[in-house]
Amino acid sequence: MLEPAAQSRAIPPSLFAFSIFYGGMVCIAGVLGNKQVALGPLAVEAGIFAFLLLVVTSSAVAELHGRAIANRLVQIGFVPLIVSLLLSIVVLAVPASPEMDPARRDAFQMIMGGTPRIWLGGIVAYGISQTLNVTIFSALKGKEGGRLLWFRAGLASVLSQVVDTLLFVSIAFLGVFPIGQLLLGQMLAKVVLSALLVPPVIYLFVALGRRLDGK
Repeated sequence: MLEPAAQSRAIPPSLFAFSIFYGGMVCIAGVLGNKQVALGPLAVEAGIFAFLLLVVTSSAVAELHGRAIANRLVQIGFVPLIVSLLLSIVVLAVPASPEMDPARRDAFQMIMGGTPRIWLGGIVAYGISQTLNVTIFSALKGKEGGRLLWFRAGLASVLSQVVDTLLFVSIAFLGVFPIGQLLLGQMLAKVVLSALLVPPVIYLFVALGRRLDGK
């Protein structure tokens, strides 16, 4: 039997599980972003799917454990994001084995490589957009209580993804080439995906969290 002090420090099972999942999505999002996928008339970098899961996870944590805990999750997310970036830089700098297939070596260098502006854009866009998502989601809950979960999650995702795109594309590519068309295309694709995917998935995550916590 745990002492009362130990019980108060125990991490809820849902928060533990969602934190591990969140860290994994933070790391894989940048890798998936190297592929652009076609969804009907929309073209979007595949990292959006991981980012939408980050949005859903932070919103579910805010719903179950409050805004402060969700913001802490976003802040801790910088750790795997920055560590994975630093490890990538180290691995890219270490000479490849002579026995490595040249095609695989060159493909790895191309996919995992990046410029400081792209790396900076990713970090800044992550922190601001995810914090904005939690802020909007929690503010809407404060106004209407626990109802309209789908609307709160969807609207927060749409607005945060618009900001994410604006920040990342501007920081990474402004002055390198015209970014107007890229901004509009990415924003449209992310808004559509947020509106379609986030509302149903948030119910799944919240229900899973409550089940893990025995509620």
